[in-house]
Amino acid sequence: MSKVRITKLRSTIGQSERVERNMQALGLDKINSFNELTLTPQIKGILRKVNHLVKVENI
Repeated sequence: MSKVRITKLRSTIGQSERVERNMQALGLDKINSFNELTLTPQIKGILRKVNHLVKVENI
């Protein structure tokens, strides 16, 4: 599995509760915070839902 760095670029204010919980599941709370995760099918699904708020880079 490959690793990715996920960076939060935009706020979740005004987003649905589901989007906010997905961001918490990724370990992102403040803007410009990042987390390095292994790219699994579950993470890919979450990223598909929040791609308008984050930046994803391969490591």
